[in-house]
Amino acid sequence: MDLRFSADQDRFRDEARRWLSANVPSEANGTGPLESLDTAAGFAAHRAWERTMFEARWSVVSWPEEYGGRGAGLWEWIVFEEEYYRAGAPTRVGQNGIFLLAPTLFEFGTPEQKARYLPPMASGEEIWCQGWSEPDAGSDLAGIRSRATRQDGGWVLSGQKTWCSRGAFADWLFGLFRSDPGAERHRGLTYFLVPMDAPGVTVRPIAQLDGETGFAEVFFEDVAVPDDQVLGGVDRGWEVAMATAGSERGLSLRSPARYTEAAARLVDLYRTRRASDPGHAAHRADDVARAVIDAEAYRLHTYWTATRVAAGESVGPEASMNKLFWSETDLAIHAAALELLGEAAELLDDRGRPPPWLDGFLFSLAGPIYAGTNEIQRNVVAERVLGLPRG
Repeated sequence: MDLRFSADQDRFRDEARRWLSANVPSEANGTGPLESLDTAAGFAAHRAWERTMFEARWSVVSWPEEYGGRGAGLWEWIVFEEEYYRAGAPTRVGQNGIFLLAPTLFEFGTPEQKARYLPPMASGEEIWCQGWSEPDAGSDLAGIRSRATRQDGGWVLSGQKTWCSRGAFADWLFGLFRSDPGAERHRGLTYFLVPMDAPGVTVRPIAQLDGETGFAEVFFEDVAVPDDQVLGGVDRGWEVAMATAGSERGLSLRSPARYTEAAARLVDLYRTRRASDPGHAAHRADDVARAVIDAEAYRLHTYWTATRVAAGESVGPEASMNKLFWSETDLAIHAAALELLGEAAELLDDRGRPPPWLDGFLFSLAGPIYAGTNEIQRNVVAERVLGLPRG
Protein backbone atom coordinates (compact mmCIF):
# COMPACT_ATOMS: atom_id res chain seq x y z
CA MET A 1 0.00 0.00 0.00
CA ASP A 2 1.45 3.36 -1.09
CA LEU A 3 0.55 6.06 1.44
CA ARG A 4 1.72 8.86 -0.81
CA PHE A 5 -0.81 10.90 -2.77
CA SER A 6 -0.16 11.83 -6.39
CA ALA A 7 0.54 15.35 -7.59
CA ASP A 8 -2.97 15.55 -9.08
CA GLN A 9 -4.48 14.44 -5.79
CA ASP A 10 -2.44 17.06 -3.93
CA ARG A 11 -3.74 19.72 -6.32
CA PHE A 12 -7.26 18.45 -5.73
CA ARG A 13 -6.67 18.72 -1.97
CA ASP A 14 -5.44 22.30 -2.30
CA GLU A 15 -8.50 23.28 -4.35
CA ALA A 16 -10.87 21.65 -1.86
CA ARG A 17 -9.10 23.26 1.11
CA ARG A 18 -9.31 26.73 -0.43
CA TRP A 19 -13.00 26.40 -1.25
CA LEU A 20 -13.93 25.01 2.15
CA SER A 21 -11.91 27.69 3.92
CA ALA A 22 -13.84 30.37 2.05
CA ASN A 23 -17.30 28.83 2.29
CA VAL A 24 -17.78 26.68 5.42
CA PRO A 25 -20.31 28.40 7.71
CA SER A 26 -18.46 29.85 10.70
CA GLU A 27 -18.43 32.67 13.20
CA ALA A 28 -15.46 34.15 11.35
CA ASN A 29 -17.47 34.81 8.18
CA GLY A 30 -20.73 35.51 10.00
CA THR A 31 -22.61 32.52 8.59
CA GLY A 32 -22.38 29.91 11.34
CA PRO A 33 -22.10 27.61 13.00
CA LEU A 34 -25.42 26.20 11.82
CA GLU A 35 -28.19 25.33 14.23
CA SER A 36 -28.67 21.62 15.01
CA LEU A 37 -29.99 19.74 11.98
CA ASP A 38 -32.44 17.95 14.30
CA THR A 39 -34.53 21.12 14.42
CA ALA A 40 -36.67 22.50 11.59
CA ALA A 41 -34.57 25.66 11.24
CA GLY A 42 -31.30 23.76 11.44
CA PHE A 43 -32.48 21.18 8.92
CA ALA A 44 -33.33 23.96 6.47
CA ALA A 45 -29.94 25.61 7.01
CA HIS A 46 -28.10 22.35 6.42
CA ARG A 47 -30.17 21.74 3.28
CA ALA A 48 -29.08 25.17 2.01
CA TRP A 49 -25.44 24.25 2.72
CA GLU A 50 -25.86 21.11 0.60
CA ARG A 51 -27.13 23.32 -2.23
CA THR A 52 -24.09 25.59 -1.90
CA MET A 53 -21.80 22.58 -2.17
CA PHE A 54 -23.73 21.18 -5.11
CA GLU A 55 -23.54 24.41 -7.08
CA ALA A 56 -19.76 24.35 -6.69
CA ARG A 57 -19.71 20.61 -7.50
CA TRP A 58 -18.32 19.59 -4.13
CA SER A 59 -21.30 17.71 -2.72
CA VAL A 60 -20.61 14.37 -4.48
CA VAL A 61 -17.11 14.60 -5.94
CA SER A 62 -16.88 10.91 -6.90
CA TRP A 63 -20.18 10.79 -8.79
CA PRO A 64 -20.36 11.10 -12.60
CA GLU A 65 -20.73 14.66 -13.84
CA GLU A 66 -24.19 13.95 -15.26
CA TYR A 67 -25.50 13.56 -11.70
CA GLY A 68 -23.76 16.62 -10.28
CA GLY A 69 -20.37 15.14 -9.40
CA ARG A 70 -16.84 15.71 -10.65
CA GLY A 71 -16.17 12.20 -11.89
CA ALA A 72 -13.35 11.94 -9.38
CA GLY A 73 -12.04 8.66 -8.02
CA LEU A 74 -12.24 6.98 -4.63
CA TRP A 75 -8.98 8.51 -3.43
CA GLU A 76 -10.17 12.01 -4.30
CA TRP A 77 -13.30 11.33 -2.23
CA ILE A 78 -11.09 10.33 0.72
CA VAL A 79 -9.02 13.50 0.25
CA PHE A 80 -12.13 15.67 0.17
CA GLU A 81 -13.50 14.03 3.30
CA GLU A 82 -10.22 14.72 5.09
CA GLU A 83 -10.39 18.38 4.16
CA TYR A 84 -14.10 18.56 4.99
CA TYR A 85 -13.55 17.46 8.57
CA ARG A 86 -10.38 19.49 8.92
CA ALA A 87 -12.41 22.59 8.00
CA GLY A 88 -15.04 21.81 10.67
CA ALA A 89 -17.79 21.74 8.04
CA PRO A 90 -21.42 20.92 8.94
CA THR A 91 -22.80 17.40 9.33
CA ARG A 92 -24.15 16.19 5.98
CA VAL A 93 -27.92 16.31 6.29
CA GLY A 94 -28.17 14.30 3.07
CA GLN A 95 -25.85 11.52 4.22
CA ASN A 96 -28.51 8.78 4.22
CA GLY A 97 -29.06 9.39 0.53
CA ILE A 98 -25.53 10.31 -0.57
CA PHE A 99 -23.58 7.71 1.38
CA LEU A 100 -26.10 4.85 1.73
CA LEU A 101 -28.77 4.90 -0.95
CA ALA A 102 -26.69 6.33 -3.79
CA PRO A 103 -24.16 3.45 -3.93
CA THR A 104 -27.12 1.07 -3.97
CA LEU A 105 -28.77 3.03 -6.78
CA PHE A 106 -25.55 2.93 -8.80
CA GLU A 107 -25.46 -0.86 -8.40
CA PHE A 108 -29.14 -1.80 -8.73
CA GLY A 109 -30.99 1.22 -10.12
CA THR A 110 -32.33 1.57 -13.63
CA PRO A 111 -31.05 4.45 -15.78
CA GLU A 112 -34.39 6.18 -15.23
CA GLN A 113 -34.12 5.81 -11.44
CA LYS A 114 -30.58 7.19 -11.39
CA ALA A 115 -31.59 10.20 -13.49
CA ARG A 116 -34.66 10.81 -11.32
CA TYR A 117 -33.21 10.45 -7.82
CA LEU A 118 -29.49 11.22 -7.86
CA PRO A 119 -29.37 14.92 -8.89
CA PRO A 120 -31.95 16.14 -6.31
CA MET A 121 -30.23 13.96 -3.72
CA ALA A 122 -26.89 15.62 -4.46
CA SER A 123 -28.34 19.14 -4.32
CA GLY A 124 -30.21 18.67 -1.05
CA GLU A 125 -33.53 19.24 -2.78
CA GLU A 126 -34.62 15.78 -1.61
CA ILE A 127 -33.41 14.38 1.71
CA TRP A 128 -33.77 10.68 2.49
CA CYS A 129 -34.38 8.63 5.62
CA GLN A 130 -33.95 4.90 6.14
CA GLY A 131 -37.03 2.75 6.81
CA TRP A 132 -35.69 -0.55 8.09
CA SER A 133 -36.12 -0.94 11.86
CA GLU A 134 -39.53 -1.83 13.23
CA PRO A 135 -40.81 -2.08 16.83
CA ASP A 136 -40.18 -5.85 16.84
CA ALA A 137 -37.34 -5.96 14.30
CA GLY A 138 -34.25 -3.88 14.97
CA SER A 139 -30.98 -5.73 14.45
CA ASP A 140 -33.03 -8.69 13.19
CA LEU A 141 -33.79 -7.07 9.87
CA ALA A 142 -35.14 -10.31 8.42
CA GLY A 143 -37.91 -10.20 11.03
CA ILE A 144 -39.73 -7.19 9.57
CA ARG A 145 -43.51 -7.40 9.27
CA SER A 146 -44.45 -4.37 7.18
CA ARG A 147 -46.25 -5.63 4.08
CA ALA A 148 -46.24 -4.85 0.40
CA THR A 149 -49.36 -6.17 -1.37
CA ARG A 150 -49.53 -6.39 -5.17
CA GLN A 151 -52.10 -4.34 -7.01
CA ASP A 152 -52.49 -3.34 -10.67
CA GLY A 153 -49.49 -1.31 -11.71
CA GLY A 154 -47.90 -1.23 -8.30
CA TRP A 155 -48.06 -2.01 -4.60
CA VAL A 156 -49.88 -1.09 -1.40
CA LEU A 157 -47.67 -0.67 1.67
CA SER A 158 -48.79 -1.13 5.27
CA GLY A 159 -46.98 -1.30 8.58
CA GLN A 160 -44.68 0.76 10.79
CA LYS A 161 -41.03 1.78 10.77
CA THR A 162 -39.20 3.34 13.71
CA TRP A 163 -35.91 5.05 14.57
CA CYS A 164 -35.81 6.57 11.09
CA SER A 165 -32.83 8.93 11.17
CA ARG A 166 -33.76 12.36 9.74
CA GLY A 167 -37.29 11.01 9.37
CA ALA A 168 -38.94 13.99 11.04
CA PHE A 169 -38.02 16.31 8.15
CA ALA A 170 -37.03 14.01 5.26
CA ASP A 171 -38.68 14.07 1.83
CA TRP A 172 -38.24 10.39 0.88
CA LEU A 173 -37.76 7.04 2.60
CA PHE A 174 -36.00 3.91 1.35
CA GLY A 175 -37.15 0.79 3.12
CA LEU A 176 -37.81 -2.93 3.15
CA PHE A 177 -41.27 -4.49 3.04
CA ARG A 178 -42.36 -8.11 3.01
CA SER A 179 -43.78 -8.80 -0.44
CA ASP A 180 -44.12 -12.58 -0.07
CA PRO A 181 -45.38 -13.51 3.43
CA GLY A 182 -44.96 -17.23 2.70
CA ALA A 183 -41.28 -17.03 1.83
CA GLU A 184 -38.35 -17.79 4.12
CA ARG A 185 -37.21 -14.98 6.43
CA HIS A 186 -34.47 -13.61 4.19
CA ARG A 187 -36.55 -14.01 1.05
CA GLY A 188 -39.76 -12.37 -0.08
CA LEU A 189 -38.56 -8.86 0.78
CA THR A 190 -38.68 -5.90 -1.60
CA TYR A 191 -36.82 -2.58 -1.40
CA PHE A 192 -39.07 0.46 -2.01
CA LEU A 193 -38.54 4.19 -2.52
CA VAL A 194 -41.41 6.07 -0.89
CA PRO A 195 -42.24 9.82 -0.79
CA MET A 196 -42.96 10.96 2.75
CA ASP A 197 -45.88 13.08 1.58
CA ALA A 198 -47.68 10.15 -0.08
CA PRO A 199 -51.32 9.65 1.04
CA GLY A 200 -51.39 7.22 3.95
CA VAL A 201 -47.91 8.07 5.31
CA THR A 202 -47.92 9.44 8.87
CA VAL A 203 -44.73 10.75 10.47
CA ARG A 204 -44.41 11.04 14.25
CA PRO A 205 -41.15 12.65 15.42
CA ILE A 206 -39.29 10.96 18.28
CA ALA A 207 -37.78 13.38 20.79
CA GLN A 208 -34.23 12.64 21.92
CA LEU A 209 -32.81 13.31 25.40
CA ASP A 210 -32.08 16.88 24.33
CA GLY A 211 -35.66 17.37 23.11
CA GLU A 212 -34.70 17.53 19.44
CA THR A 213 -36.20 15.26 16.81
CA GLY A 214 -33.39 13.38 15.12
CA PHE A 215 -35.62 10.36 14.53
CA ALA A 216 -39.20 9.52 13.66
CA GLU A 217 -41.57 6.61 13.50
CA VAL A 218 -43.39 6.30 10.20
CA PHE A 219 -46.76 4.61 9.68
CA PHE A 220 -48.01 3.27 6.34
CA GLU A 221 -51.76 2.86 5.87
CA ASP A 222 -52.54 1.54 2.38
CA VAL A 223 -49.84 3.63 0.73
CA ALA A 224 -49.89 3.19 -3.05
CA VAL A 225 -46.46 2.88 -4.68
CA PRO A 226 -45.89 2.31 -8.42
CA ASP A 227 -43.63 -0.40 -9.80
CA ASP A 228 -40.94 2.10 -10.81
CA GLN A 229 -40.29 2.82 -7.13
CA VAL A 230 -39.06 -0.72 -6.53
CA LEU A 231 -35.26 -0.83 -6.38
CA GLY A 232 -33.45 -3.97 -7.49
CA GLY A 233 -36.41 -6.19 -8.33
CA VAL A 234 -39.35 -7.77 -6.53
CA ASP A 235 -38.43 -10.19 -3.70
CA ARG A 236 -34.74 -9.27 -4.01
CA GLY A 237 -34.83 -6.79 -1.17
CA TRP A 238 -32.43 -8.65 1.11
CA GLU A 239 -29.67 -8.59 -1.49
CA VAL A 240 -30.24 -4.90 -2.15
CA ALA A 241 -30.42 -4.06 1.55
CA MET A 242 -27.14 -5.85 2.23
CA ALA A 243 -25.49 -3.64 -0.37
CA THR A 244 -26.78 -0.59 1.51
CA ALA A 245 -25.65 -2.09 4.82
CA GLY A 246 -22.20 -2.65 3.34
CA SER A 247 -22.00 1.06 2.54
CA GLU A 248 -23.22 1.95 6.04
CA ARG A 249 -20.62 -0.22 7.74
CA GLY A 250 -17.85 0.11 5.18
CA LEU A 251 -16.16 3.02 3.43
CA SER A 252 -19.01 5.39 2.70
CA LEU A 253 -20.60 6.55 5.93
CA ARG A 254 -17.72 7.13 8.32
CA SER A 255 -14.68 8.87 6.89
CA PRO A 256 -11.52 8.29 8.98
CA ALA A 257 -11.04 12.06 9.02
CA ARG A 258 -14.01 12.27 11.38
CA TYR A 259 -11.94 10.43 13.99
CA THR A 260 -8.43 11.71 13.29
CA GLU A 261 -9.69 15.29 13.58
CA ALA A 262 -11.56 14.45 16.79
CA ALA A 263 -8.38 12.82 18.13
CA ALA A 264 -6.40 15.97 17.27
CA ARG A 265 -8.91 18.07 19.24
CA LEU A 266 -8.57 15.60 22.10
CA VAL A 267 -4.80 16.15 22.17
CA ASP A 268 -5.37 19.91 22.28
CA LEU A 269 -7.77 19.43 25.19
CA TYR A 270 -5.22 17.24 26.99
CA ARG A 271 -2.55 19.93 26.66
CA THR A 272 -4.94 22.57 27.99
CA ARG A 273 -5.96 20.44 30.96
CA ARG A 274 -2.36 19.43 31.67
CA ALA A 275 -1.46 23.10 31.99
CA SER A 276 -4.27 23.79 34.49
CA ASP A 277 -4.43 20.46 36.36
CA PRO A 278 -1.36 18.34 35.55
CA GLY A 279 -2.13 15.65 38.13
CA HIS A 280 -5.59 14.90 36.77
CA ALA A 281 -4.44 15.00 33.14
CA ALA A 282 -1.58 12.60 33.84
CA HIS A 283 -4.03 9.90 34.89
CA ARG A 284 -5.74 10.17 31.49
CA ALA A 285 -2.65 10.23 29.27
CA ASP A 286 -2.94 6.55 28.33
CA ASP A 287 -6.60 6.99 27.33
CA VAL A 288 -5.68 9.92 25.09
CA ALA A 289 -2.79 8.01 23.53
CA ARG A 290 -4.97 4.98 22.85
CA ALA A 291 -7.66 7.11 21.21
CA VAL A 292 -5.09 8.76 18.95
CA ILE A 293 -3.55 5.40 18.01
CA ASP A 294 -6.94 3.86 17.25
CA ALA A 295 -7.98 6.83 15.10
CA GLU A 296 -4.76 6.56 13.10
CA ALA A 297 -5.17 2.79 12.80
CA TYR A 298 -8.66 3.30 11.42
CA ARG A 299 -7.30 5.80 8.88
CA LEU A 300 -4.70 3.29 7.69
CA HIS A 301 -7.27 0.49 7.64
CA THR A 302 -9.49 2.66 5.43
CA TYR A 303 -6.58 3.33 3.08
CA TRP A 304 -5.96 -0.43 2.88
CA THR A 305 -9.63 -1.08 2.16
CA ALA A 306 -9.70 1.67 -0.49
CA THR A 307 -6.63 0.15 -2.13
CA ARG A 308 -8.46 -3.18 -2.40
CA VAL A 309 -11.64 -1.58 -3.73
CA ALA A 310 -9.68 0.45 -6.30
CA ALA A 311 -8.14 -2.83 -7.47
CA GLY A 312 -11.60 -4.27 -8.10
CA GLU A 313 -12.09 -6.24 -4.88
CA SER A 314 -15.24 -6.04 -2.78
CA VAL A 315 -15.39 -5.26 0.93
CA GLY A 316 -17.75 -8.10 1.92
CA PRO A 317 -18.25 -9.16 5.55
CA GLU A 318 -15.08 -7.28 6.53
CA ALA A 319 -17.33 -4.23 6.62
CA SER A 320 -18.53 -5.48 10.00
CA MET A 321 -14.98 -5.16 11.33
CA ASN A 322 -14.93 -1.62 10.01
CA LYS A 323 -18.15 -0.79 11.81
CA LEU A 324 -16.87 -2.19 15.10
CA PHE A 325 -13.71 -0.13 14.76
CA TRP A 326 -15.26 3.27 13.98
CA SER A 327 -18.09 2.99 16.51
CA GLU A 328 -15.85 2.04 19.41
CA THR A 329 -13.15 4.55 18.44
CA ASP A 330 -15.72 7.35 18.42
CA LEU A 331 -16.94 6.37 21.87
CA ALA A 332 -13.39 6.07 23.27
CA ILE A 333 -12.35 9.52 21.99
CA HIS A 334 -15.33 11.26 23.56
CA ALA A 335 -15.15 9.28 26.80
CA ALA A 336 -11.50 10.32 27.17
CA ALA A 337 -12.47 13.95 26.62
CA LEU A 338 -15.14 13.85 29.32
CA GLU A 339 -12.69 12.26 31.75
CA LEU A 340 -10.24 15.10 31.08
CA LEU A 341 -12.94 17.71 31.63
CA GLY A 342 -14.11 16.11 34.87
CA GLU A 343 -17.12 17.77 36.48
CA ALA A 344 -16.99 20.56 33.89
CA ALA A 345 -18.06 18.03 31.26
CA GLU A 346 -21.63 18.16 32.59
CA LEU A 347 -22.04 21.93 32.26
CA LEU A 348 -24.37 23.21 29.54
CA ASP A 349 -23.52 26.17 27.34
CA ASP A 350 -25.10 29.63 27.46
CA ARG A 351 -28.08 28.38 25.43
CA GLY A 352 -28.70 25.47 27.77
CA ARG A 353 -27.34 22.93 25.29
CA PRO A 354 -24.62 20.29 25.71
CA PRO A 355 -21.23 21.68 24.60
CA PRO A 356 -19.42 19.91 21.73
CA TRP A 357 -17.62 17.19 23.71
CA LEU A 358 -20.70 16.21 25.72
CA ASP A 359 -22.95 16.38 22.67
CA GLY A 360 -20.51 14.22 20.74
CA PHE A 361 -20.32 11.71 23.58
CA LEU A 362 -24.11 11.37 23.76
CA PHE A 363 -24.21 10.70 20.01
CA SER A 364 -21.30 8.24 20.18
CA LEU A 365 -23.31 6.08 22.59
CA ALA A 366 -25.55 5.21 19.66
CA GLY A 367 -22.65 4.06 17.47
CA PRO A 368 -22.56 0.48 18.81
CA ILE A 369 -26.31 0.24 18.10
CA TYR A 370 -27.08 1.77 14.71
CA ALA A 371 -25.88 0.23 11.43
CA GLY A 372 -26.41 -3.14 13.12
CA THR A 373 -25.52 -3.65 16.78
CA ASN A 374 -21.93 -4.49 17.57
CA GLU A 375 -23.03 -7.79 19.07
CA ILE A 376 -24.45 -8.78 15.68
CA GLN A 377 -21.32 -7.50 13.89
CA ARG A 378 -19.10 -9.66 16.11
CA ASN A 379 -21.17 -12.67 15.11
CA VAL A 380 -20.69 -11.76 11.44
CA VAL A 381 -16.93 -11.40 11.91
CA ALA A 382 -16.71 -14.68 13.82
CA GLU A 383 -18.71 -16.70 11.31
CA ARG A 384 -17.97 -15.10 7.94
CA VAL A 385 -14.46 -13.68 8.37
CA LEU A 386 -12.86 -16.06 10.89
CA GLY A 387 -14.88 -19.12 9.87
CA LEU A 388 -15.88 -20.02 13.42
CA PRO A 389 -18.92 -22.27 14.02
CA ARG A 390 -22.25 -20.71 14.97
CA GLY A 391 -22.83 -20.51 18.69
